[in-house]
Amino acid sequence: MTDQTQAELMMEYYKARPNKDIPHSEVVDWATVEWKRRTGEALRDPDRAIRKLHQEGALIKARKGVYRYDPRNTRSKRLANFSSALKAEILARDGRKCVICGKGEKEGMELHVDHIRPQDLGGEATLENGQTLCSQHNMLKKNLKQTETGKRMFIRLHEFAVSEGDETLRDFCAEILSTYDKYDINSHIKWK
Repeated sequence: MTDQTQAELMMEYYKARPNKDIPHSEVVDWATVEWKRRTGEALRDPDRAIRKLHQEGALIKARKGVYRYDPRNTRSKRLANFSSALKAEILARDGRKCVICGKGEKEGMELHVDHIRPQDLGGEATLENGQTLCSQHNMLKKNLKQTETGKRMFIRLHEFAVSEGDETLRDFCAEILSTYDKYDINSHIKWK
């Protein structure tokens, strides 16, 4: 019998492999066998335990189903958001306009200060990691990586160009989307 929790057992695996992107199936397989060996009992809902470790800030999500323990960037999810002064500085730097569409309060847009690299992925509340987004683009971005958001936007624009018969815009978007494929960036998002 052990006093260790199932989550602590999984963290033991990640901590032994710092800064390595590990598919959760690899951890689950190991933890299932190890928990049975140590306790004689079956491991319950290990997938949920890994997701919870990520939600609590112990792990960084590298991509869907793949997590990493980075001792320098993992911490409690009680992360500090942008201070009021830092928000004001980011808004001023970005001209009080959305960095994606260029609209601001003058056009009736509600503005948000957003983490370029999300906190869930290790992003910090710094001037360099902050950007101004309108509420619409902030909602679209959600908690995706910037490259994922961009790819999804180009897919929508490509679909629009096809439906409108705009060959120039269609070809432009296809070229950009092909560049994503060339460098294997966000290959889990299909566009063809």
